Amino acid sequence: MKRILVVEDEDDIASVLVDYLQHAGYQAERASDGEQALARMLQSPPDLTLLDIMLPRLDGIEVLRRARLRTASPVIMITARIEEVDRLLGLELGADDYICKPFSPREVVARVRAVLRRSATDDTTPPALARLLLDDTHWRASLDGVALNLTRLEFRLLQALSRQPGRIFSRAQLLDLAYDDTADVTERAVDSHVKNLRRKLAAAAPGDDWIRSVYGVGFAFEDARA
Repeated sequence: MKRILVVEDEDDIASVLVDYLQHAGYQAERASDGEQALARMLQSPPDLTLLDIMLPRLDGIEVLRRARLRTASPVIMITARIEEVDRLLGLELGADDYICKPFSPREVVARVRAVLRRSATDDTTPPALARLLLDDTHWRASLDGVALNLTRLEFRLLQALSRQPGRIFSRAQLLDLAYDDTADVTERAVDSHVKNLRRKLAAAAPGDDWIRSVYGVGFAFEDARA
């Protein structure tokens, strides 16, 4: 049975989630504050954590930030806030998905199944990602051992694209994921940065096309040789 950690300080919501997950065949346990959640995530990482953002003692964003330093166990953020910055901050720190309150417990179970399926598939590192190394702490990237010398924006674009190989990201999505302030930035800026990114990747691994353009839609990261 897959172990699911439910981190929620509201008793009614936590009880409903635990019940639905157990009926779906999961082993569900609960933590009611951020410090308790972080201790469990580090000492005995669950197969997946449902992590509320608004928590006593340590908020969910900080729990995720600290946990990601030591574990890659999947995390789905739960939030009552609808501001886009909260959602994106969670995803940039390494959250695998997010759910907004109010939600249907059935939807939560479906999201849990989907993320667990995806993480099981990701256990075998794709050839492209085995060759690409990203250091989030120092904003460094290398391909086949060759430093890419990316700008911070280029690094964030590559990070967003490579986290989900094959997924097509629209220019608007990449703007949201890679830029701190999109007020004065146009989608043409994404094209310019992707062009620079392609040039640097090609210099490190000549002959490989790493970023695919999808006409009228956006871009996807993939290794043409894989």
